[in-house]
Amino acid sequence: MAIFIDLIGIIKPMKIAILGYGLEGEAVLSYFKQSDNTITICDQDEDLIKLNNINYHLGEGYLKDLIQFDLIIRSPGLNPKLIYDQNPGLDKTKVTSSTNLFFKLTPTKNVIGITGTKGKGTTSTLIHKMLVESGKKSYLAGNIGIPAISLLGVNLNPDDYVVLEMSSFQLSDCNYSPHIAVCLMVTQDHLDWHGQIQDYLTSKKNIVSHQTKDDFVVYLASNERSKMLAESSLGTKIPYFQKPGAQIIEQSIVIDDQVICSVDEVGLIGIHNLENICAAITCVWQVSKNKPAIKKVITSFTGLKNRLEFLGDKEGIKYYNDSFASAPDAAMAAIRAIPSAKVVIIGGFDRGLDLKYIIDEVINEDKKGLIRKILLIGASSKRLSQEMSDKGFSNFEIDESKNMDEIVNTATKLADSGDTVLLSPGFASFDMFKNFEVRGQAFVDAVAKL
Repeated sequence: MAIFIDLIGIIKPMKIAILGYGLEGEAVLSYFKQSDNTITICDQDEDLIKLNNINYHLGEGYLKDLIQFDLIIRSPGLNPKLIYDQNPGLDKTKVTSSTNLFFKLTPTKNVIGITGTKGKGTTSTLIHKMLVESGKKSYLAGNIGIPAISLLGVNLNPDDYVVLEMSSFQLSDCNYSPHIAVCLMVTQDHLDWHGQIQDYLTSKKNIVSHQTKDDFVVYLASNERSKMLAESSLGTKIPYFQKPGAQIIEQSIVIDDQVICSVDEVGLIGIHNLENICAAITCVWQVSKNKPAIKKVITSFTGLKNRLEFLGDKEGIKYYNDSFASAPDAAMAAIRAIPSAKVVIIGGFDRGLDLKYIIDEVINEDKKGLIRKILLIGASSKRLSQEMSDKGFSNFEIDESKNMDEIVNTATKLADSGDTVLLSPGFASFDMFKNFEVRGQAFVDAVAKL
């Protein structure tokens, strides 16, 4: 089977390199492996289990000698700069991503893309659920864990909807924009990958930079970076958290002067989730104005795993798992969302992000009597403790343990009945855990043992 790829303008069996063999790499291989193309998996893991009829280029030099290939498909976490640095003279038109391939090959134009620094997964899920409840056939994919290209094997129809959570990694070289783009709050993040905030913003901007006048962009009115991204679109621009998008008026969620429900009926907690809900409503309102369906989702959905996930109450102490919070702003939102006194577990792999605002938030909560103790863990604890001390804040302890059972036991001892123990690290997990899922599961398991 010959595969047509307009990126290189040829129709013939090709030599294809798949760079990185995680979820995305596996999905790309699944799509191409029945073709008559020659496929090579390039990955730094020398111990990959090898499949028949697939070539492998493994180990430290896995990114070298790529000029020989007709098509090079990178995994999202692999920075394109590394590819070009190790392959001088490489034709950049040969390098693409599974996200680009999905947009090129999908039969439906009803693609909704969501980006932002935090809230993408929750907002994407809300939009998907609202569409399904409204009678639409919808698929949820992207950064949330299901590679978009895998949807090409499920017989997508032109009338179907695809909701994509889109990270800056996926957007960095994206040559397409969704029909409806949703830009949530944008703050600094992933500077270890992007190098500087401008590169991060340039990547995010691709969610709208290829839109036409027939498309839509929904953006957070109060966030200047979200607004700036939206202004790059040729499509219709719709703010949320203010008219004409969904907003909060007198403790009700309102759009087009119609009350969807009371804030008290919302299943999610935290002001940041009210923003996410309003973003989702504003987006779905462009497709369906089914108020009962939208209300049902808002009132029944209580959140995703590892995102302010309530684990239960043990001897009067509540436990929340917010392991997904890998940036200071996400931890700050979680701290605000918990109205009771709390022991907050913060720390992890230090990517050098600005800590000023999360420390200010901690100090503000402490002044209101809502911080029982901050428990610092991981590689970032040294810098965090120093910057907290420099601001005159001393209500913290450092736990040097790398065992989550011990960390949870310490946090529990610091808490009083009626308090909350909150894992909201604000940092990546890589110093102690493989990823945020493993970190979150370790916390869930530790709480279960109490």
